[in-house]
Amino acid sequence: MPALDPVVYFFLLGLLAGFAKADLRLPPSIYEFVSTVLLLAIGLKGGVELARHATLELAAQVPIVIGMGVVLALLAFAVLRYLGRFDLPDAASIAAHYGSVSVGTFAVGVAFLASANIPYEPQLSLFLVLLEVPAILVGIVLARGAHAGIGWGRVLHEAFLGRSVLLLLGGLVIGWAAGEQGVAGISPLFIGLFKGILALFLLEMGLIATQHIGGLRKHGVFLAAFAIVTPVVFGTIGAFTGSMLGLSVGGTTLLATLAGSASYIAAPAAMRTAVPQADPGLSLAAALALTFPFNILIGIPLYQRIAQWIVT
Repeated sequence: MPALDPVVYFFLLGLLAGFAKADLRLPPSIYEFVSTVLLLAIGLKGGVELARHATLELAAQVPIVIGMGVVLALLAFAVLRYLGRFDLPDAASIAAHYGSVSVGTFAVGVAFLASANIPYEPQLSLFLVLLEVPAILVGIVLARGAHAGIGWGRVLHEAFLGRSVLLLLGGLVIGWAAGEQGVAGISPLFIGLFKGILALFLLEMGLIATQHIGGLRKHGVFLAAFAIVTPVVFGTIGAFTGSMLGLSVGGTTLLATLAGSASYIAAPAAMRTAVPQADPGLSLAAALALTFPFNILIGIPLYQRIAQWIVT
């Protein structure tokens, strides 16, 4: 795009307001509403498209996508543990965040493609849901040496029935079951207002991101470099995976966006339960203060160019 999408300017406004310590925070109830609508909208949209275009090809794609999430978490752990010399719990926790995905980043990627009139495959919304969980489980397994006796029931509950995963999966199933005609009655809220809801969400994310900048200053250059370099490397891996799966330029762009993103909703909740020794400030500082802004401003257009180069 020749200029930034308007929703990105809302994120920049949030950043500026946060650095200026201005009072722009959304009331908690409004933020909960905005994030709920956003998650359901992504799920519904993907479910409707899946009902229209579901193919047997999807069954072959799903294991590869899940495998990609596992590999990304292992790669992040190896870099953090052996190059960054992070403690085992912190390396495992940060790796889980970077192997998992960001719903907000995906939503901006969808808006980016819509603004550029680039279509994408419907199963990308399903891939979003699938990629939330495997890396979290990998991170927990990697950290077991630091924390024996993990309450797996509680952890699995957080991973599979956490708010973000449940809303995404619920929306996906509802959209698939109801189909386009069934969803038409609620589409003005979930589809028509999608970009407006996303703009409010990004305004709040800009404010929240500034709160974690201190963690980056505290923990040095390596973590900051990791938070910028990793999305590009992982996004490129995602783009090649998308090409291997036969996805279009749009689908490959979104899979690269997912691979290059880092979770700041599902992963923090699960890792706090499973690996209490890990410092959550490290993960959130990297994922939310640097990786998220990088992807919003630079990463997504970069992934689209990489996808175009690989696919065409």
